[in-house]
Amino acid sequence: MAFILDASVVVCWAMPDEYDPVARSAFDRIAGEDALAPGLWWFEVRNTLLMCERRGRITQADTAVFLRGLSRFGVIIDRAPEEAVVLALAWHHRLTVYDASYLELAQREGLALATLDRAMRRAAVAIGVPLVGMAE
Repeated sequence: MAFILDASVVVCWAMPDEYDPVARSAFDRIAGEDALAPGLWWFEVRNTLLMCERRGRITQADTAVFLRGLSRFGVIIDRAPEEAVVLALAWHHRLTVYDASYLELAQREGLALATLDRAMRRAAVAIGVPLVGMAE
């Protein structure tokens, strides 16, 4: 079954000094399942990797190698968010619109959400969206 993939999980995969069981669970799943993400995901992943480069956590070469590997998974990008729902989720759960877009996609598609973001996790639980790495 498919799942929604947040950039926080993907970036954890790229960091040699990070490990998280949720990220590991998502990594294990993506080998055999589709992953979906909102349109901003492409930019968010790359921007966060760039910030990690600037902080000296990884090199440009590390980023290039990681992105080549990531492209093999073929994450499906959703470009049709329900604007009113995204805004309502952001407002009600005190999320950014960016984070609410992941939650809206998970809710709309009826899929589990893979995220390391605590606020998104709390909001997901509050609205009944299952979480990758939790009892699904």
